[in-house]
Amino acid sequence: MAEISNQPVEIRLATADDAHRIHAGLLTIARHLDAEGKVTATPEDLRKHGFGPQPAFTVLLAEVGGEFAGMCLFFPSFSTWRGCKGAYIQDIVVEERFRGAGIGVALLRHAAAHVSAGGGAYLRLSVEAKNVSAQHFYERMGLAWSEQERIHAAYGDAFEALAGQHESGV
Repeated sequence: MAEISNQPVEIRLATADDAHRIHAGLLTIARHLDAEGKVTATPEDLRKHGFGPQPAFTVLLAEVGGEFAGMCLFFPSFSTWRGCKGAYIQDIVVEERFRGAGIGVALLRHAAAHVSAGGGAYLRLSVEAKNVSAQHFYERMGLAWSEQERIHAAYGDAFEALAGQHESGV
C-alpha cells in the first residue's frame, strides 16, 4: 500500500491529453488478468472516441501528487425496465502501489456522483470471472451480483457476420 496520508488524492475528469494514461490503465488491468495481448485499442483510439463533441465514454482519473493512481471509465446507459438513465462502468483500476488506500472507493463514489448529477440513477458493470478480488470489492461497495443475467457479445468475425445480415437471416 502506498503512503499517501500527506498527499491528497485528486479525482478529475480526463482530457484528450490523458489518452496515454488511460491506455496504460487498461494495460494494467490486462496484465492483472494475464490478457495483455487482447488489448488492441491504442491511445489514439481512446482520444478519437472519448473526447470531442460526442464522447463515447467518460474517464475519472485519480492522482496522488500529480502521479497516476487509478481511473474509472464509464459510459451512458439506459434501463428500459427502470425507465431511467445510468452508466456502465467498463474499466476501473488502481495502480498496485496505491491499492488499499481508498482510491478505488473514491473513484466509484465519484463515478456515482457524476452519473447522479447528470440525472442517472444506477451503475452497472461486469467483472472477469477470475478477478475474485474485484468481485469482493464491488460487493463491499454495494454492487450486487446478478445470477439472473449473463453477458453475450459478438466481436470480430462474429460481429461482421451479424452486421452483414440486412434481412431476417432466414
